[in-house]
Amino acid sequence: MTAAELWKRHRQYLCRIPAIELTLDVSRMRFDEKFLKRMAPDLRRAFKAMNALERGAIANPDEKRMVGHYWLRAPDRAPKSEITAEIQATIAGIKKFAADVHSGAIHPPTALRFTRLLVIGIGGSALGPMFVADALGNPATDRMRVDFVDNTDPDGIARTLQSLDGQLRETLCLVASKSGGTPETRNGMLLVAEAYKTAGLEFTAHAVAITMPGSQMDKTAIAQGWLARFPMFDWIGGRTSELSAVGLLPAALQGLDIDGLLAGAAACDEATRLHDSLRNPAALLALMWHHATGGKGQKDMVVLPYKDRLLLFSRYLQQLVMESIGKRLDLRGQRVDQGLSVYGNKGSTDQHAYVQQLREGVHNFFVVFIRVLESGGSALEVESGVNAGDYLHGFLLGTREALFDNDRESLTITIPRVEARTVGGLVALFERAVGLYASLVGINAYHQPGVEAGKKAAASILTLQGKVLAALCAKPQTAEQIAAAIGESDSAETIYLLLEHLAANRRAVASKAADPGQITFVRT
Repeated sequence: MTAAELWKRHRQYLCRIPAIELTLDVSRMRFDEKFLKRMAPDLRRAFKAMNALERGAIANPDEKRMVGHYWLRAPDRAPKSEITAEIQATIAGIKKFAADVHSGAIHPPTALRFTRLLVIGIGGSALGPMFVADALGNPATDRMRVDFVDNTDPDGIARTLQSLDGQLRETLCLVASKSGGTPETRNGMLLVAEAYKTAGLEFTAHAVAITMPGSQMDKTAIAQGWLARFPMFDWIGGRTSELSAVGLLPAALQGLDIDGLLAGAAACDEATRLHDSLRNPAALLALMWHHATGGKGQKDMVVLPYKDRLLLFSRYLQQLVMESIGKRLDLRGQRVDQGLSVYGNKGSTDQHAYVQQLREGVHNFFVVFIRVLESGGSALEVESGVNAGDYLHGFLLGTREALFDNDRESLTITIPRVEARTVGGLVALFERAVGLYASLVGINAYHQPGVEAGKKAAASILTLQGKVLAALCAKPQTAEQIAAAIGESDSAETIYLLLEHLAANRRAVASKAADPGQITFVRT
């Protein structure tokens, strides 16, 4: 394309959300009018499905649940008055609780105020809150410093607790789990509670539950007298829970603008309800995903935000997009193996990492640039007339140009600055795009059978480990011998790997041999 043709294309396809000053530029995607016309019937069906979802249809047929994350920022749109009241009451409760913590009206037993916040969760109960905390936080002005336990890695939990050494007495703990039975979250909670006990503190006097009413965690919090409980709703999935209590409570405690987050998301929702592909940025984004990947996930989406504050955005999008789109079966039960892989870092760090391959290597991707107009920070000129922010912006435009010159496609999302309204808008934009794309390719975006399969497999492994521990004795035995002894001869490899782990953690002793089949194990 000539420069004049590119400029014309930019003007033709630039899509705006004036309320949050967000624009989507798809001019560097090599689609044509035929593609838009061909996709028009499918997009009309997607719009119809989205309308039904927002009205309260059973959009997750597997679990027979409504899907209502859009109601979180527009409670009056909820299909039942009880849901509207629940949302409004939760937001009011979050604001009051945060205000009482900040004022010291709610305080720990042995200190005047809570000054630190520890969030325990995993997946949707951690990725969104971590992204927002990093994007909007400021150590100089935050009301509370936030740390996260988001795995069942005891070493990682120990490192986090070491950073809180001597400050647990002033640390408030939020434990987020929808069912209350998520093993990673439960394990993190137990290890953190033990740290409080070791420090001579009562964990329950520092603990807040974010969970479904009636869950095991909810019952535990009631029985043990935790500080507070906030609800998760059965019509909210983890990956779309950032604007529920899961994300709003830690943000409010940190001192962030939760009203701005909700207002930005609501403004984006309003703009993306429009049934016009060229004026609806979420629909246009979904169409570009379909164009770039053939509607079959044939290319990866590389998310490159040129702003340090948006570093965690690609990690957040990995769950939102990949858990929603990665499905073996479609809505008719036919095997389709759908997916859209997401990765990314930040510009211009990428310039010194994998942009070389993006420019000249395997062509298996398209790029989403996130452009932030206001540089912030110092305006010191590093060269005559040029500051550090000019360099960052120049690298974005230059990389975009270099990729396009070698037939690499990209789209660019521009926001004026990283603030609560724009972050809320970005969250809502991708949530809507995921829902529309899922309808375009005929899959259920709101369940996660693969995740559940992994959980069940892990549980069976731990059951097997229990049998292995029971079979260990003073007599040296190989993995095959133990497998035969417990009636699991087909699991010799898995049993060897379990024994290797147990030996490394001093729960068994292994002999030395080059062949794993010859290594024997005894109990410690």
